Amino acid sequence: MADNGSVSTWPELDYESWKDSALTLQLWTQIVGKVRLSLTPWLNHSWQVPFYVTARGLGTSAIPIGPELAEFEFDFLHHRLAGWTSTGREAAIALRPRSVADFYADFREMLATLEIPVHIHEVPNELDDPIPFSRDEIHRDYDMQAVETFRRVLVQADRVFKQFRTAFLGKASPVHFFWGSFDLAVTRFSGRPAPPHPGGVPALPDSVAREAYSHEVSSAGFWPGNAAYPQAAFYSYAYPEPAGYREARVEGGSFDTALGEYLLPYETVRASGDPDAVLLAFLQSSYEAAADCGDWDRNSLECAIGRPGIPRPV
Repeated sequence: MADNGSVSTWPELDYESWKDSALTLQLWTQIVGKVRLSLTPWLNHSWQVPFYVTARGLGTSAIPIGPELAEFEFDFLHHRLAGWTSTGREAAIALRPRSVADFYADFREMLATLEIPVHIHEVPNELDDPIPFSRDEIHRDYDMQAVETFRRVLVQADRVFKQFRTAFLGKASPVHFFWGSFDLAVTRFSGRPAPPHPGGVPALPDSVAREAYSHEVSSAGFWPGNAAYPQAAFYSYAYPEPAGYREARVEGGSFDTALGEYLLPYETVRASGDPDAVLLAFLQSSYEAAADCGDWDRNSLECAIGRPGIPRPV
């Protein structure tokens, strides 16, 4: 069993030291993610889009290819993108320092080998000043050690998020990784519809944002950092934001008015004596802030946290 208080279990992840690699990797995941987007029927709140944390990295799960299936996995242990189909075809390309354009060209050859006919929109999503994949010779960094560290962090965040998810009876998302915003997320729903989202997300159609936020949510997640907040952090927000939400008491977190959400630095969790407990307290208290301020029916939506092998008492 993992030592939940070990800094080796929760490794240091310094955004500044690998930000160029992180952006390259984000663009690579968008290329593969757009294949899933192009071929998978739409599911509520864009749940047909994300990747999922695997033991080796990030995987798409099964993608329908006519009467067959295909699957892709970013294997961050062996630094390769692997793909296979239900017909038995397999292919892989190396993850190494190389431009987005070079990766895109190799990936298109990989699709041909797997006999997957698909067209994707070449422009990245949710990024400022996007460059079409086939023309992007700028982003080419890939720090293998940093990516392996990122994988270890995703394993821990995914594990705790899944534990947190068990304590909710209402509608809740899977724990999934969105390649557009490059974050791991889990979302709870009150069951009530929400006012139309204002849109305005860079390189993301307003119709997609409005469908994603069609119902009231309390959403939490992890991202490795970005230009607006250059450090790895856990986050939590409510949509629509109820009155009094940003003044609520959230364990370990503080409300960032620029981003409109509660933030808990990853380093605070990592360096604590019990990272699991610190993160769970943040997740639970930020959810309670959204639920209490938003007048959710908590009695009918919540249950005890799940335990392995023990059915939920009813």
